[in-house]
Amino acid sequence: ESIRVFEGMSDRIGRIGSYAGLLYAGDTSDPEHAKFYGDVQEKLTGITTKLLFYPLEFNRLEDGALEAALKDGELAHYAPWIEDLRKEKPYQLSDEIEKLFHEKSISGRGAWNRLFNETMTALRFKIGDEELSLEPTLNRLLDQDGAKRKEASQALSGVFGKNLRLFTLITNTLAKDKEISDRWRGFEDVADSRHLANRVERPVVEALVGAVEDAYPRMSHRYYALKARWMGQDKLAHWDRNAPLPEEPRQVIEWAQAQDMVLEAYGAFAPEMASIASDFFEKNWIDAPVRDGKSPGAFSHPTVPSAHPYILMNYQGKPRDVMTLAHELGHGVHQVLAAKQGPLMAPTPLTLAETASVFGEMLTFKTLLAQAGTLKERKALIASKVEDMLNTVVRQIAFYTYERKVHTARREGELTSDQLGEIWMEVQARSLGPAIDLRPGYETFWCYIPHFIHSPFYVYAYAFGECLVNSLYAVYENAHEGFAEKYLDMLRAGGTKHHKALLEPFALDASDPDFWAIGLKVIEDLIDELEAMDA
Repeated sequence: ESIRVFEGMSDRIGRIGSYAGLLYAGDTSDPEHAKFYGDVQEKLTGITTKLLFYPLEFNRLEDGALEAALKDGELAHYAPWIEDLRKEKPYQLSDEIEKLFHEKSISGRGAWNRLFNETMTALRFKIGDEELSLEPTLNRLLDQDGAKRKEASQALSGVFGKNLRLFTLITNTLAKDKEISDRWRGFEDVADSRHLANRVERPVVEALVGAVEDAYPRMSHRYYALKARWMGQDKLAHWDRNAPLPEEPRQVIEWAQAQDMVLEAYGAFAPEMASIASDFFEKNWIDAPVRDGKSPGAFSHPTVPSAHPYILMNYQGKPRDVMTLAHELGHGVHQVLAAKQGPLMAPTPLTLAETASVFGEMLTFKTLLAQAGTLKERKALIASKVEDMLNTVVRQIAFYTYERKVHTARREGELTSDQLGEIWMEVQARSLGPAIDLRPGYETFWCYIPHFIHSPFYVYAYAFGECLVNSLYAVYENAHEGFAEKYLDMLRAGGTKHHKALLEPFALDASDPDFWAIGLKVIEDLIDELEAMDA
């Protein structure tokens, strides 16, 4: 009975917090929204501080007593939540310290996060006669005109450089804040707290990172050398890394067309997926247009099971925007299906949450590829997909490596802006390879990555999801029958199962050292196909 009461309170608290957070994300420059968000956060922190005793007391129960109690059918329903809660036990502190950490988060980590958000959305980048916010400026890096890409990159580095002192302070402060928390809780490695939250073992992540880094020459190094040849250059300047191919279609993809593309792909796989995704369009659960003050990037906020998810993105009609839509709708469908598990067990570890989103991208890509009428169209689609995969796998593992180096070095003292830039350039050069020329100014680009601020070590979840999806999709292509229902069951499970149990129906095992090579080979095979087209 007490768990049901706690669960109900969690839902109501989450509902209020979600509303305030979404309102703020829609326009972080509005002082009234910012005040409302801050006030709500303070109120909710006060309430949740008073509820901290419940999980803490639960973890003080003896194992034997808990095992006996779990034989009761009603309590057994919550066994996955209890099991996850017990994993936190070794890192649990006294009630008073837990309360102190929780209350101070709003004036500590939370305040620094908010400072980053409001600073980043207020930045303006002068390009020609225009002054643009971050998202449209980043979008210029995808322009067909190389001069415009260069101008955008220089505008970004110029403004980042002027604000580097502040972003360096934010980074140092948050890294120290995390180190203090980790030290008090007894986490050994800088990323162990993230692994625990993701319910994934450190050796599994290390195997993923090692496999990706070993594959750098076969993936990113090889592809960018190929792209440089396509663009008639020996090397690509860093602002040309994601440039459209010379033969890539230049049309703007209208919102309605993007909607049709994604829904068709989802529907061909499973009508239920398309039906759920349709609700996001029909019921206005997507905030798509670019606006001043709006949070950059994209996300699907699950809110709470008693409500429904909301998607925020900045749609500008590029092919990558269509893939972003497919990605976020993958999250959204997952969140709707998992909601039946309730507030305590619907949330999914990030590694598996990214699986649903990346699978949505893969479905959309495969549908578009099947519709390609010419070799030229096929080449453009495959190249675009390879670039997305490299951004999801290589770039995110490089981000993870960067974070590891920064947080490890921070344990020895503060880092200067130059040191942060040096680490960034070293990691980027290694991951992108010799065909990418990292020009002056790129050393500042670490400062705009929001995951470094909001969710340290989140980024490897993207690579985890991409490789997992590549393996899953191979299973799907070899045996369509029954796959869709198994896949939807995996999404419905929410946070009730470990990755090993979720993948068992597909005969996959992420703890197998060879598992990651399967997913990476999919990327290598696509690059092989592109090279064959040039032969």
